[in-house]
Amino acid sequence: MNPLAPLLDLADVAPALAAARDRVDAAMRHRALRRHGGQVAAEASLRAAVASAALEGHAYDLEEVRGGTVTDPVVQGALRVAESLGGLVDLWPRAPRQVLAKLHVLAGRGVVPPSELGRLVGGAERIDALSALVADCPSPDRSDTPPLLLAAVVHAELLTLRPFAGPSGVVARAAARLTLINRGFDPRGLVAVEVGHRLREPEYVGAAGAYATGTPDGVRSWLRHYAAAVTAAADELTVIGDGVLASV
Repeated sequence: MNPLAPLLDLADVAPALAAARDRVDAAMRHRALRRHGGQVAAEASLRAAVASAALEGHAYDLEEVRGGTVTDPVVQGALRVAESLGGLVDLWPRAPRQVLAKLHVLAGRGVVPPSELGRLVGGAERIDALSALVADCPSPDRSDTPPLLLAAVVHAELLTLRPFAGPSGVVARAAARLTLINRGFDPRGLVAVEVGHRLREPEYVGAAGAYATGTPDGVRSWLRHYAAAVTAAADELTVIGDGVLASV
């Protein structure tokens, strides 16, 4: 049995996830992506990194980061993580723990002691269970899991566990993005869900805390937030596309 299937029965969750997917599908038809997809993807990656660092309490102006004047190690780590995602997509379902460790090395450099980089500080059993969900599996009972649902659970589990020292939230958000890319929801890495979380930060924090309680209402709160954040990210993709067209 698909272990995540019951979550789709929580009130309003399935419609919210479906509506978010529809919004993303519409944004993916932006005409900027026909000829300038690489430029759009690069801008989305930058905005995702800046938002992810901000959610760790290290907020900086986007243009300052773009200009290279921000040396904050958490921001620099988030940028390294964002740049690495394309090279980790195929490895993610084959070796999730290895990828998580790599993400932490990239995010935590200059923030935590070198001896702590890539090393779990707790939550090993739940990380193993999460890895089993992420891992490639030919069984049909896993293949029908909506990518948004899986990404939301990956994100929330890692936020709850905080299994690494330092900027563990950067790792959680990157792992969720990897899930969306690998599962074909966002194969080009255009949907900066981190921006959606940042725009709804009080809700993001509250919903993550609700998920951590393990109650059905808490999980439902998180999944509904995740759908809203993805919807906001789809709107951001449209904004990026419009900006790219205006600049060419």
